[in-house]
Amino acid sequence: MSARIAILASGGGSNAQALITHFAGPARAAGEIVWVGSNREDAGALQRARDAHLSVGVVRDPTDASALRAQLSDAGADLLVLAGYLKLVPAQVVAYFRGRILNVHPALLPAFGGEGMYGLRVHAAVVAAGAKISGA
Repeated sequence: MSARIAILASGGGSNAQALITHFAGPARAAGEIVWVGSNREDAGALQRARDAHLSVGVVRDPTDASALRAQLSDAGADLLVLAGYLKLVPAQVVAYFRGRILNVHPALLPAFGGEGMYGLRVHAAVVAAGAKISGA
């Protein structure tokens, strides 16, 4: 069965692009990206999705679980991937997608998450903390 994948991203979209590229190739049989959303209208992730002729949406109020669920439902998503999404996903959305959410994050959570923890900042925090183990 092929997964219908929705992506949430806040920034430039390099992680989203990796997923777009992956599922446009031989992995197409395993899944299809059906929607890319962002909390920022100017997010590069949305432009990357448009360039790939994918449906996009703006999450105007990231705390509005009903609106986000409606967008995901309208897209027919059955798997949600957080690919650099810098907002907290409402509990109702997490509950709805229980067991069907993947979070692309470059370090172990919750130790290296939260405000400002994205990109190279995460790696710098891991090194500064002297962590012996890290990873996605």
